[in-house]
Amino acid sequence: MKRLKIGVMIFCWAIAVLAFTTGVKADDWNKITVMTFSAPFEVPGVGAQVLPAGTYVFKLLDHRSDRHIVQILNESRDHVFSTILAIPNYRLRSTDKTVLTFRERAAGQPPAIRAWFYPGHRSGQEFVYPKNRAIELAKITNEPVLAMPAELAPMLVEPIQSADEPPVMALNSAPIEAVKPTGEVVAMTEVVEPPPVETAEATIPTLPQTASFLPLLGLIGLLSITAGLGFSVISKRKF
Repeated sequence: MKRLKIGVMIFCWAIAVLAFTTGVKADDWNKITVMTFSAPFEVPGVGAQVLPAGTYVFKLLDHRSDRHIVQILNESRDHVFSTILAIPNYRLRSTDKTVLTFRERAAGQPPAIRAWFYPGHRSGQEFVYPKNRAIELAKITNEPVLAMPAELAPMLVEPIQSADEPPVMALNSAPIEAVKPTGEVVAMTEVVEPPPVETAEATIPTLPQTASFLPLLGLIGLLSITAGLGFSVISKRKF
């Protein structure tokens, strides 16, 4: 009976750990983040789409390729304000807090959101704007901005709920380019930082030439002898 109780306790503990681990992985996968803004800010949408100050939920809807889909929802998560196309951008160091970057703003205008970095991650989301608005932002900031075809802008404000819906597929296959204030297309590396290239030497640790396993083997042998003597003494005491 005692063994049965112990078995049931272990089983319940395993189920609890499994449920907890699944929840953590889900949150890390979609990177749900709740943020409060004290002032209005612009997000990719139809024209210059500005959201008022308030609390919003940022969520990664899809990242099955090098194109990512980010959604901005209200605090209760029952309304989608914008579904944004993004591509990975990298930073040298991760932080333990959420980081948002914004583009410079014109006088009296709200700043336009540029990138979102989740805590503990070096890879973030660089937002893509419809081309007409991207050129306008490039003129304000005097630097290239990521752009997609302007005709896809209405998809950014549709109430998309699933990564398998046609608008998400269209955004994932949309051409992306970086545009200067003049509308000239430049390399996207002028906007985003590519992922670091890791060499084999950097990823495969090697032991120093002076390292040796002999001390470890000697320690294991000594422990084995000590254990054997201990069992021998116990056996003699029993008999």
